[in-house]
Amino acid sequence: MPTLHQNRRRFVASTLSLASLWSAHDALAQSAGAWPQKLIRIVVPNPAGGTADLLPRLISEQLTLKLGQPVIIENRPGAAGNIAAEYVFNAEPDGYTLMAAPPPPLSINISLYPRLNYDPAKFVPVTVLAHVPNALLINPLLPVQTIQEFMAYVKANPDKLSYASQGNGSTAHLTAELFKLKTGLRMVHVPYKGDAPALADLLAGHVDVMFGNVGAASVHLRSGKLRILAVTSSKRLPAMPSIPAMNEVVPGVVAVAWFALVAPPRTPAAVAARLSATVAEILRSPEMTRRYAEVGAEPIGNTPQEMAAWMKEDTERWRAVIKAGNISVD
Repeated sequence: MPTLHQNRRRFVASTLSLASLWSAHDALAQSAGAWPQKLIRIVVPNPAGGTADLLPRLISEQLTLKLGQPVIIENRPGAAGNIAAEYVFNAEPDGYTLMAAPPPPLSINISLYPRLNYDPAKFVPVTVLAHVPNALLINPLLPVQTIQEFMAYVKANPDKLSYASQGNGSTAHLTAELFKLKTGLRMVHVPYKGDAPALADLLAGHVDVMFGNVGAASVHLRSGKLRILAVTSSKRLPAMPSIPAMNEVVPGVVAVAWFALVAPPRTPAAVAARLSATVAEILRSPEMTRRYAEVGAEPIGNTPQEMAAWMKEDTERWRAVIKAGNISVD
């Protein structure tokens, strides 16, 4: 039976342990309250030049002004976003290293790769910056004018047309696979590392088709260097009322690219909340709304809790597509 002296020692040890925990908790709360005190790095898992890179760049200058610290963009492309995601996942959870990403590392790769060195569900959600409708884009040399003519042409030429994507597991890739699944049509996938190189080869005629986002292709659509046959939003876009929604012709083919900001696991909720509120304020400004609209993006700026629900829904949707299409990566 423990002696009085032993009980006293245990009580003192327990009290010291609790004190240490409260001290750590207080230090964390104080650091969150004082955040930020130095440069903030936003890692983008795509090359410079595409929508995934442009959207965080557009807000970085305003973030710098509102937070009083430099906010820079760092591109770490490769492996469908897994390189950047693993880097940020293992970064210090202090709010100074963040990731701005499209869906693959946040809601797609978990169902596509047999093993990841990070857990998307453990990222701390901050906010969805924007969503951008995807569209069926073709090189004008392809002898079709409508979505119906395109489908007939692909049917008559199985496996002869190639389609580009921003990479394995990108929304462009999975949207095309969903289209093939719903129609039974056959095309060959050519993955790239981001929007810019994929669009470059589509413009050059090295590939025929791309389910790319409208924003990244807008300048080429206006110049006539690319042709748009359908959008993959659930209905027609007000800005393009003459372009049909794919859903009208092939029910169920609906896909919208979105771009979100996350922090490493265990980042204080107070930091995520402040960052989310600051980004939302920036996105509500008329100037930023206009600049996002110029690249075909609709600002969102939701809360961390709303973003978590968004990620969960997107993860379940693409998991079903990947399973139904037996889609895998090399």
